Amino acid sequence: MGRLLDVGFMPHPPIMVPEVGRGEVARIKATVAAARELAARVAAHQPEVIIIISPHGPVFRDAVGIWATPELAGDLAAFRAGEVRFKYSLDLDLSRAIAAKAREEGIAVAWLDARASSSYGLTPELDHGMMVPLYFLRQAGLEVPLVAMGMAFMERKKLYAFGAALARAVKDSPRRALLVASGDMSHRLLPGAPAGYDPRGKVFDARIRELLAALDVEGILAIPEDLAEGAGECGLRSFIMGLGALDGYRVKGEVLSYEGPFGVGYLVAHLEPGEEAPERSLLARETAAAREESLPVRLARQSLEHYLRTGKVLPVPDPLPPELAGRAGVFVSLKKNGQLRGCIGTISPTRENLAGEIIYNALAAGLEDPRFPPVTVDELPELQYSVDVLSEPEPATVADLDPKVYGVIVSCGHRRGLLLPDLEGVDTVAEQVAIARQKGGIGPDEPYRLERFKVTRYH
Repeated sequence: MGRLLDVGFMPHPPIMVPEVGRGEVARIKATVAAARELAARVAAHQPEVIIIISPHGPVFRDAVGIWATPELAGDLAAFRAGEVRFKYSLDLDLSRAIAAKAREEGIAVAWLDARASSSYGLTPELDHGMMVPLYFLRQAGLEVPLVAMGMAFMERKKLYAFGAALARAVKDSPRRALLVASGDMSHRLLPGAPAGYDPRGKVFDARIRELLAALDVEGILAIPEDLAEGAGECGLRSFIMGLGALDGYRVKGEVLSYEGPFGVGYLVAHLEPGEEAPERSLLARETAAAREESLPVRLARQSLEHYLRTGKVLPVPDPLPPELAGRAGVFVSLKKNGQLRGCIGTISPTRENLAGEIIYNALAAGLEDPRFPPVTVDELPELQYSVDVLSEPEPATVADLDPKVYGVIVSCGHRRGLLLPDLEGVDTVAEQVAIARQKGGIGPDEPYRLERFKVTRYH
């Protein structure tokens, strides 16, 4: 049985390598010292294979690219240090096992043998995101086969799940493994920085350091997308994949150093898994919650989370589940800490199917309810959702109403106010009608028409 021994987060500025940086190395001496310390620690555990993830490797939007040639070579000639050159054999058995575990979880993998690499226009090689960490590992005496891959521009939870699949493949193998997640922090820390200056750079780096020091994985997954984009980072996705490999373990972690003298943040961290702790598994908790969550509520949650993290509307499920294929008015309600955080819906259907109605009304409830500011990514873990699917409204009188059973629509001309049934604090028909009339902007002395409806409420 194999074992994941360590996870290391390492930056990759070529200037760290003395043959490249020469006199400038002194300006990042804390980073160099921490890289040497990390290399010494992990080498002492005698791993038999190094798994390395690089944001400068084979990067795809919808798949994790894994190099699948017999060996990889690289050098730092592009940085005027061609004498720094390495060649590694690849552990293709473990690479295949990782790919298989990922695919079992529905995560696409690009298997980059010579033929596939050529078809993508890629040259199998050790990029500098791999070369720089490997330089320090070799200095510590660690020269073993590699599993080499890129990160991917897919949804963060999938990257995290890929890391967990990777760890399962290691456990099922005969290998003792080291995982290195290569990446730099913000590239926009200072005026004149390589990617320009953005004040969000320092905010992002400080937040990652704080969350990593606390081993707050959910906090890292919830880093706002606009903050990460503004920071111009290249390491977040690699780091998330590395954190996923620790899912369900007790972890001892330490940020060994952080600095950014050239306008780019360099962070070195060492994470060491201990005994398995299933109760700490974020994926297991989410799977259990998903089993308890109704399909309409799951779709509403996925809609808001997907939009806030990608800026794109979630597609209607394909194939479309039969229970979401009909048409009806829908209200989506959000609560946070037991308090209403947003509620918007449609009295009659406006989309081709119930799924579309839920997707768009979830966005409206989270982002367009005028009573509340738009929901932020940081709030997503704290939200509770409910979805009310409305029956066809029918004319009613006051005598026909029951606030626990029926919702009410009060109309006067083109003005309409609606109140859902069975709401906390609404106990009488008079209260229900008065609130609905007020929501529709209908005065107490104006004539009005009543309709009632039932809902199917999903939690």
